[in-house]
Amino acid sequence: MVKYNNENLNDVFSVLSDPTRRSIIEQLSKGERSVQELAEPFDMSLPAISKHLKVLENAGLVTQRKEGRYRYYSMKPESMDCACEWMTALKQIWTKFEDMFGKKQK
Repeated sequence: MVKYNNENLNDVFSVLSDPTRRSIIEQLSKGERSVQELAEPFDMSLPAISKHLKVLENAGLVTQRKEGRYRYYSMKPESMDCACEWMTALKQIWTKFEDMFGKKQK
């Protein structure tokens, strides 16, 4: 099995365990957004959204830039590479197991 940066792996899964943060990542997958744009779909205050963004930023999943009074956020897709590689390796193991022992019947 491949060695992984467990700290990064733990951070990614911990941060993405929250549905609000997953939704923010989905929005950012379409491009850079301001805090106001990211807050629109939620029934929460801008400071609450900013806290979620800070968690995402601290985990290295997003970056921000400031333009005047506004902050714009972008996704850092490479920060999820470790988690994607781990899940891909695990899927390969599951596939081999299914091939050896047959798929579980529902």
